[in-house]
Order: sequence, then structure tokens, then C-alpha cells
Amino acid sequence: MAEEKKIGARETYTNRVLELAKAAGVNVAPMMVDEIADHLRTVKPTPQEATKVIKEVVDRYRKAQVDSHESVGILAAQSIGEPGTQMTLRTFHYAGVAEMNVTLGLPRLIELVDARRVPSTPMMTVHVERKLKNDRDAVEKIGLQIEVTTLPDVATVGTVVEELTVVISPRADLMASRGVKRADIEKGLVENLDSRLFTLSNGSGSSESRTFEIHLVDPANAPKPKKDEVVDERPFKKLLEASEEAKGIRIKGVPGIKRALIKKEKDEYVIYTEGSALDGVLEIPGVDAARTTTNSVFEIYKVFGVEAARAALILEASRTLSEQGLGVDIRHLMLVSDVMTNEGDIRAIGRHGISGKKTSVLARAAFEITAAHLLRAAITGEADELKGVAENIIVGQPITLGTGAVNLVYRPPEAKAEE
Repeated sequence: MAEEKKIGARETYTNRVLELAKAAGVNVAPMMVDEIADHLRTVKPTPQEATKVIKEVVDRYRKAQVDSHESVGILAAQSIGEPGTQMTLRTFHYAGVAEMNVTLGLPRLIELVDARRVPSTPMMTVHVERKLKNDRDAVEKIGLQIEVTTLPDVATVGTVVEELTVVISPRADLMASRGVKRADIEKGLVENLDSRLFTLSNGSGSSESRTFEIHLVDPANAPKPKKDEVVDERPFKKLLEASEEAKGIRIKGVPGIKRALIKKEKDEYVIYTEGSALDGVLEIPGVDAARTTTNSVFEIYKVFGVEAARAALILEASRTLSEQGLGVDIRHLMLVSDVMTNEGDIRAIGRHGISGKKTSVLARAAFEITAAHLLRAAITGEADELKGVAENIIVGQPITLGTGAVNLVYRPPEAKAEE
């Protein structure tokens, strides 16, 4: 019964919105109608208050509509480009930590419109499940699962030249702080060492602190080289290579996440990461997939699809501008994001993206590599129908927008037929 009342109230508000919009001569988008109805159902205003709110929203919507043949592309370019000249050219320390930087300002805006696959300072904002958001210990454990732990983080790596052996000595204090066990170290070594070149054995010590030893394979027992293969007679070089290889072995964590920082935001603990790996982080138990995000638009596209990537472009561009104190109407950013994603993937605004794939030869030639475009068009017999802005300006005739989109034809009155 309660659910039926909710549905009934929602339908009432929906009908009222449509009724007032029709009276004002405005065709309101269905998504907007639903949002207004849901909000009013939550607030539960009086009929008079609801009517006043709906009228105000419809009036603002009517004023925000674009006239036919408006140059929305030029307006968007001007509205974003002019404030862009006032943006700073710096990277800022993030959350007061010197080791974690984030690119802001003009460089970040350029990254977005150029559709860079990897941001210059990739980072993630990881939210945990709501039941864990105030439990710092639980959040720290999740952070340790996310942050990459390499062998030098939990053990000392040295070499014994006389025995051609790499000795790995686990440190109990570091292992405890990282939540790593001896079995994790052994697993990492076994999975990453080339068994054809090295053998792994337990050295001296007891329990968790017992050392590991990496031995070079005895040349006498090594597989015979092929006919044209050169035999390396420098075992010391192999020893150093084995030591460096061991130092780079990942024991635990998500590849690509160099660091995880926990910070209290309002009423919950949030994990900020240096590096980004959205698909790997979302697999960690306790991570809230609905709220976790990254500044890498391509990772969002890969995991959630093009609609999520479009929303990320809008959000990142809006945030970048607002952080500089610049107010740009979100509709301009939405237009740019729509153009970048309307073909199902993310295209850059440039020679290798949207500008380089225009149907007009003159428009492409006006952007870059003019001679190459004109020569190719001449060889292939490509025609230009002069439908856009740039090509009409080049040939010196009115553009097909605004007043140029309207043709005025004078028809003189027909002369009366002679009697």
C-alpha cells in the first residue's frame, strides 16, 4: 500500500510538471521531469509550493535553451578557451604529502581534450563499504592490499660473491607492518624467478626470519646452448642481474599502485593512491565499487563503458576549471564530452582525432598540414560541399549559422494580365 502511494504521488508530480511545461510552451526532457518529480516526492511540499517550484524550473529551462542555428561549437570553444588563458601551469602537492603530486590547471585540461591514455599523475580515490568507513584499522588493511609491496620493503637483499648467491633476509618488523608472511615472499620468488637460470633454497635462520638463497644454475647442469647461441661466461654479471631482479619482485598489492594514503574526509576514511589500476582495485574485498573512481578516463572507459567515460570527462574538466576559480557553464563541457565520445570510444580533439576526421577538406587543411590535405584531396577527387564554418570563411561567403542559415527571397507581385 505504501509503495502504491509513492507511485501515485510521483505520477501526480510528473503530470503537474508536464502540464505546466506545456502551458509555457516548453518541451522538458523526460529525465528532467523524473528528477523534479522524485525530488518533490522526497521533500513533500504543499501544492502551492510545488507549483511555484515547477514554474521556476520550467522558466529557467526555457531561458537555457539554445536558439536554432546557434553556433554552439564556437561558443563552447570560446567559453572554455578564454578562461583557459588564466590557468596556472603548476603541479600541486596532494593532501599535504610531498611525495604525492597531482596535475592541475592547464596541463590537466590539455590531457583531457587530448584524450591521453595515461595521465601524467594518475591517482585514485578509493571509498570503502559504508560498514567499514569509520574503522581505520579495516581501511588500513585494505590500503595494504592495494599498495604494491616489493621485496626490499620487507626484506634485505644482499649477495655472496664467493658462492655466487643472492641472500634474502626477511625482516619481521617490516613484514608485520605490511601484513606480509614468509609464504607470500616465497610465492613471489617462485613465480618471478626464471627456474632455468636460478634455484631457490632456504638458508640459515629459524621460523619467519629464515633467509632465502638464490643460486645460479651450475653451468655443468645448465641446458646445452644451441648452435648459434653465444654462451655468457660472466657469472658475476648474472649475479648482479639476479640481485636487481629480486629487488623488483612484487610480493603483494595491485600492479600500478605505488602508494596508498589514508585520509579522513568528513565522516569516513578515504584511500588516495599514487598510480591507477581501477579494474584491480575494484576486486579488493571491502572496496565500494559504486563510489571508487580514478582520474584516468580511459580506465573508466575500459571498466564501465563510454557513458561513464563521458561523465568522467565532464566531471574532471569542471573540477579542473573550478579549482582555478573559473566558472564555465557545464553545458559547454558537456558538448565537448559528447563530441569526444559520440562514436562509442574516446577521441582527441586534434589532428589524430575529431579535427583530423572532418568531412570538409578545407576545414582539415585549415587546422594542420595544409598542403598534405589539399594534395590528397586533389589526387582522389574529393569534393567539399561547404557546409561548415571554416570552409565558408576560407572561400569568403557567409557561414550557414545564425543569420547565414536563413535565405530571404523576394517575389515581386505578378503583373495583372492585360485585358
